[in-house]
Amino acid sequence: MPANERLGVDLHRAGQELLTAKRLAVEPAGLTVPQYAALYVLADSPGISGAGLARACQVTPQAMAVLLRHLTERGLVERAPHRWHRNVLETRLTDRGRAAMELADERASEVEQCLADEFTEDEQERFRDFMVRAARALQRSAAELG
Repeated sequence: MPANERLGVDLHRAGQELLTAKRLAVEPAGLTVPQYAALYVLADSPGISGAGLARACQVTPQAMAVLLRHLTERGLVERAPHRWHRNVLETRLTDRGRAAMELADERASEVEQCLADEFTEDEQERFRDFMVRAARALQRSAAELG
């Protein structure tokens, strides 16, 4: 299959451009894109476990453990044992973490708005439908290969 017929190439290119724009957006807050994603989820889900945060951010628990260690060392999150499950650590934003997340989110939202402005509301809805269908097709392909 020629490269110009591979939808995956276009999907990858768009994803890379999104990551580049988001990286530039969150840098002034002193964050990486994965750190921003974690803080964004934490803002909505205070007390979430590291495993739950890893699932929400679509990374491995090991990668999230490293990320949380860095965020904790920088004073952006705090972790404490769960009241009933002592081997589960709850994770919460600190005030510094919330401030960094809000600055990053303000700028990341500008990236998202720029993307949305390229499409009418109807096109955005269709685009989302296409992405859902693409994800399902890729999941089927992975299941067949695995």
